[in-house]
Amino acid sequence: MTISQRIVLAVFGPLLSLLFSWKVKGKENIPMTGPLILVANHAHVLDPLFLVFGLPRWITFMAKEELFRSAFIRAWLQWAGSLSIRRDGKVGEKHQILNSARSALEKGLVLGMFPEGGRSQDGKLKEGKLGSAVIASKTNVPILPVGIVGTDKIRAANFLWKRPHVVISVGKPFRLPPSSGRMSRSQMQLLTEQLMKEIAALLPPEYRGAYEKHED
Repeated sequence: MTISQRIVLAVFGPLLSLLFSWKVKGKENIPMTGPLILVANHAHVLDPLFLVFGLPRWITFMAKEELFRSAFIRAWLQWAGSLSIRRDGKVGEKHQILNSARSALEKGLVLGMFPEGGRSQDGKLKEGKLGSAVIASKTNVPILPVGIVGTDKIRAANFLWKRPHVVISVGKPFRLPPSSGRMSRSQMQLLTEQLMKEIAALLPPEYRGAYEKHED
């Protein structure tokens, strides 16, 4: 974590607590050193901020390419160290994404990913895309599952006086079976399902969506 990042956390952290009622559960599950892939559900544009301000390690997010087209957002993302990815890209682009992720993890960073591939409009967990599980399997580093509840209630017109309650639940790290060769689509789907169920286990039943049949 850079000095400027520490300053931002110290200055704006209290502001986030002033605007929202929120808490983090399971901080003791977070490894404080070494590479880590953080995977979480995604229902609101503020989800990354809650994760950055709520967890003790800086998170390097993989962000969709479209966000980098805005000069202001691009400057923020570059300062935060975010990695640009093109969704549904060609084979060569997918290899580039894997190489970028591997490079970040080799530096011992925390790589943040939203496996759904985009925000859920109703707050319920969507089916996971294959990319996160593939990266986790190819790099063979611990995966930290996180469940975010309450950000789906944040609305631009009313959050200042309603102060939605947000809960971030951090699960225990786990690993997917490692893979070094070519993976079949069925293998990728099985790994993705395993990864998504770890996130679903941290959410109330009404938020589990595509994985609502998950059993604790």
